[in-house]
Amino acid sequence: MENKSKNPLKSILTIVISLAFAGFFLWFALKGLDFKVIQKSLSKANYWWVLFAGCFGISAYWFRAIRWNLMLEPMGYIISSSNSLWSISFGYLMNLTIPRSGEVARATALYGVEKVPVDKSFGTIILERVVDLVCMIVFFGLTLLFKGDAIYSFYKNSGINFNPDKILIILGILLAGTILFFMLKKKLSKVPVLDKIINFIEGIFQGLTSIFKLKQKGKFILYTIGIWVSYYFAAYLVCFALPETSNFTFADGFLIIVVGTLGMMVPASGGIGAFNLAMKYGFMALFISMGKSEEQGGEIGLTYSFISLPMQIIIMLVMGLISIPMLAKARNKVTDKEAYQ
Repeated sequence: MENKSKNPLKSILTIVISLAFAGFFLWFALKGLDFKVIQKSLSKANYWWVLFAGCFGISAYWFRAIRWNLMLEPMGYIISSSNSLWSISFGYLMNLTIPRSGEVARATALYGVEKVPVDKSFGTIILERVVDLVCMIVFFGLTLLFKGDAIYSFYKNSGINFNPDKILIILGILLAGTILFFMLKKKLSKVPVLDKIINFIEGIFQGLTSIFKLKQKGKFILYTIGIWVSYYFAAYLVCFALPETSNFTFADGFLIIVVGTLGMMVPASGGIGAFNLAMKYGFMALFISMGKSEEQGGEIGLTYSFISLPMQIIIMLVMGLISIPMLAKARNKVTDKEAYQ
């Protein structure tokens, strides 16, 4: 499956669409705002706070790498923490080119250095996204509890139309499809082509269910907390770099991380544009809830985004570029070991 030739036209088209998304959101975020005000705020920023925030951003990589080891252990794979770290870093680097390609790249990279089947490691990556969603919901709950008025302001300004019925329909389809798959699995596996697909799906399912077989559930919870505490401080500490936001509270930080995560979920290259727009709306909501100017909130939100997002991208680039020679070195060791045997 890994040997299938990739269509370069499809990859180029995906990148172009991703850049178009980024360009549109960035244009929409900057629309009607005076960039000179933002430039002035950027010149007054204390970038030592940004460096401090970046340390937490990097620590999240390490916590995620160690936690991944725990998820693979129930399937019989004891992997090196460094190989886990560099596979994750390589995946994030790939996300800067083609959004959401990092998950596959990460699983493939790990196979190259640890020989963990792609389907099984990919299943644990999907499970990670589920756990991340739960953590995101926790932060959303904290924001709703402490900054409910700001959440309402963000919802009102974003123009989002939330339809719970559509979510229920999608969940119903997914549940029905899963039940149907397990009912017909034996019959479908008799067809050679379908048998390979079924084996791949089963590998993913095995990865997903690995959480129930964890030997060190306490450590898994602690590392998960470590990841999201790191994310929180990587987002919140940037506020202290700007005079206008240096008095933001812990509760304000809850809203910032929730809004920022939503922005990064949009399939735009590196979150460019979407993250900026999300921060614009998020800070507008915060400023409105504080009785301050909505326009000033938008300007400060963009200023924040022009500091926070480049910090995240630099971390992804540095860690990702280091991962390339590190993974190559690890692959050579595996090849030499196999040749010796």
